[in-house]
Amino acid sequence: MFRFVIVAAAVALSAGHAHANGHGGGDAPPPPKPDATTSPARSVLTKQGPKLVDLKGMTLYFYERDTSGKTSSCDGKCAEAWIPLAAPVDAKAIGDFTPITRNDGSKMWAFRYRPLYTSVADKSPGDTNGNATTLQWRVARPED
Repeated sequence: MFRFVIVAAAVALSAGHAHANGHGGGDAPPPPKPDATTSPARSVLTKQGPKLVDLKGMTLYFYERDTSGKTSSCDGKCAEAWIPLAAPVDAKAIGDFTPITRNDGSKMWAFRYRPLYTSVADKSPGDTNGNATTLQWRVARPED
């Protein structure tokens, strides 16, 4: 009887493992593929209402002079103080986020066709120091 229990347990364990993950044997499932549709930014709720932040939690801003929806008006010294939210060369639109080409040929992200930037005045996630430097820069909000 003891042998029967051991054999039955071995069969049950091997059958259960063979059905695991949809294939038999000890093969591990394939590694997950990188998600090509990950949004470059997200919305967070603050005391001042919802705002957009990059994946590190840094506040994103719109520049009032960016009106065409296809290019950035912030180049040179401007782009040193207001860092464009970089997009990969092969970036594709993801929901309300679209890649646009800058004057230097690099790509950046825009939200509803408004280019997005971080401010060098912001030192920590959640800071909004860039909002106070000039009236031409606004915190990017999901309802904008």
